[in-house]
Amino acid sequence: MLNASKIRLVIILMISVVMIVVITTNREVFNRSYSHAIVNDPEYFQASIKNLTDVIVYDIFSPPVASRVYLYPCVAAYEIMAHFNPNDYNSLVGQIKELQRIPVPENDKVNPNLSALYAFNEVGKSLIFSEDRYNIYVNELEKSIKNLGVPKWVRKASKEYGMLVANHIKEWASGDLYNQTRTWPKYTILQPDQYWKPTPPDYMDGIEPHWKDIRTMVIDSSNQFDPKPPIEFNLEEGSPFQKQLYQVYQVSQQLDREQVEIAKFWDCNPYVTHHRGHAMFATKKITPGGHWIGITAIATRQAQSSFEETIDAYVNVAITLFDAFISCWEEKWDTLVVRPETLINAYYDVQWTPLLQTPPFPEYTSGHSVISSAAAVKLTDLFGDNFSYLDTIEMEYGLPARKFNSFIEASQEAAISRLYGGIHYMMAIDEGVEQGLQLGRHIVENLQTKNQTSYAQMNYLSTGK
Repeated sequence: MLNASKIRLVIILMISVVMIVVITTNREVFNRSYSHAIVNDPEYFQASIKNLTDVIVYDIFSPPVASRVYLYPCVAAYEIMAHFNPNDYNSLVGQIKELQRIPVPENDKVNPNLSALYAFNEVGKSLIFSEDRYNIYVNELEKSIKNLGVPKWVRKASKEYGMLVANHIKEWASGDLYNQTRTWPKYTILQPDQYWKPTPPDYMDGIEPHWKDIRTMVIDSSNQFDPKPPIEFNLEEGSPFQKQLYQVYQVSQQLDREQVEIAKFWDCNPYVTHHRGHAMFATKKITPGGHWIGITAIATRQAQSSFEETIDAYVNVAITLFDAFISCWEEKWDTLVVRPETLINAYYDVQWTPLLQTPPFPEYTSGHSVISSAAAVKLTDLFGDNFSYLDTIEMEYGLPARKFNSFIEASQEAAISRLYGGIHYMMAIDEGVEQGLQLGRHIVENLQTKNQTSYAQMNYLSTGK
């Protein structure tokens, strides 16, 4: 039999073992819940979006290609978020073309928000050129998460799962015909006056003549929302087309200060060249889609959106922009309408230059009009009408902020800016707006990320406002 002292020793040892198990378990539970809490700040995702934008600007991606660079990282982050929040968010599987369900995590230590960040940045890095530049941010993000006290095993599990989903999304992205279209032939210039031709000062080749063949997300095809045909080409004085052309010329000579500011604010030309004698230099800016991604940042912050709501907003806008560019580019390269600068130089004033540099692709319809209208419809669905905000996106490029009472108001200003800039006829602006509105409404009706329809969405679909 055990004596009293041995019994006491056994009891002490048993109590010690139990205390160690309890302390270890509690610490692990605390660390896991704590790590979830501290990665809930949506600013981590906002920072990742901003880094992607900065690299897009640095690498000089064209507007349609930039929309692709935004799309796939957002889908990767969203699918992880939706997987862990099935009561609130629907997967995009079955809603966008050819997407398959992401792998299920096998490790219960995965932090969904952290995995979403890892997946976003891994996919984003695979779509840009300047990986070293991108990695500067990723390394700083890693340090920030570590310094917050997220346990090592949570970081490891979350990263592994994020990489797994990223590879899944990258495989899906590879099937959109982007890589194949890199090898397809360039546009061959047609000589008759009505057809688009490269414009000064650099006479660049036409950008993305095969973008209509890229896989769409929600719309059925690139031509689902074809606008009215452009006005018939006719330079005879008094003809409808000649009036459109001469309007551009006249307006350019009568611009007031406000109109100049509007044109420059919405320029969004990713690569503008400047020639001084034999010297040439260029300025880089965000694309039109990048501007609306920036507006999404403003809206989500102003609405105090959660981490999950922030990802949801970005993926909705990114999908809308992507399909809008495909729809617009189909019309541009189908109609091949000549730019005003080409005709004004040939028939009215050889020295005339537009306020904005003419971008290197056909005129009809106006890209900014299409994508801005579509994005405004989607943002109205997400945040409601009469959402007033201060647009500070262009301040880092030396332009003052502008105040808007709604997303639609902003999209209307973006559209008319193309006339002030001297780069579009009114027909391309008016029909581009209508094209974008129709496409945006279609996406609102056919893309359902939230399980319960928002009040703003129900109101929009019933009233159109």
